[in-house]
Amino acid sequence: MKWQKVFFQNSRGLLLAGLLCGGPGNTRGVIINCHGFTGSKEGGGRALEMGEELVRQGWACLVFDFAGNGESEGNFADLTLSGQIDDLTCAVSWALEQGFCRVVTVGRSFGGTTAICQGARDPRVAGVCTWAAPARPWELFYGLTDEPLEGPAETVALASEGGLIYLKKDFFFDLRQYDVPRCASLLAPRPLLVIHGTRDNLVPPEDARLIYEAAREPREVVLLEGADHRFSQHHRMVWDALFDWLSRHFAA
Repeated sequence: MKWQKVFFQNSRGLLLAGLLCGGPGNTRGVIINCHGFTGSKEGGGRALEMGEELVRQGWACLVFDFAGNGESEGNFADLTLSGQIDDLTCAVSWALEQGFCRVVTVGRSFGGTTAICQGARDPRVAGVCTWAAPARPWELFYGLTDEPLEGPAETVALASEGGLIYLKKDFFFDLRQYDVPRCASLLAPRPLLVIHGTRDNLVPPEDARLIYEAAREPREVVLLEGADHRFSQHHRMVWDALFDWLSRHFAA
């Protein structure tokens, strides 16, 4: 099972790097898997492992780096939710141009927020699945900095697992445009699957409930008892929930 390196541009002219496993012929469609904040398309190897299993189940899988991450062009400090929505929209366009008949998006953490907000405005997306997605991203990220958003400084330091990272203040101002639960309500009649861990210490399980309660049918929520934000000991359960949802909502 081979992964093919692919490239496509976003609307800002930046070249985004991706990996594609499987082709458009004789598949149920393509799953576009969106990494989380500061992540990369490979997901430490697990994203590729899951993609190969999806191929065995009749899907193709596309993973890619958002602008400023991994092998994609751009500066990480320029990251915004609007920019990631544009990146994902361009990924959907690229996949359809390759001949795929159906596109389903899956997003982990901030990638899940991106998938909800992008799917709300793009009817070409057939369904959305999120893993530990923030429903209140402004509150989440503002809580990770001690610096004021007012003042002359162009960037703000945020605490992360790898130490301090720096983003332009536009990141925060941009987040205020988005009501994530409302975006979830706009996905219907396309299916939505929300997966979250009950011991997520970064994004509280309440965010999953906010998304689920705002969404309309068909909608599902899976709360994994004891799972943390990374689903460290529960990734197989997350995969199985995704595979089951795909089998029920998207016929071969």
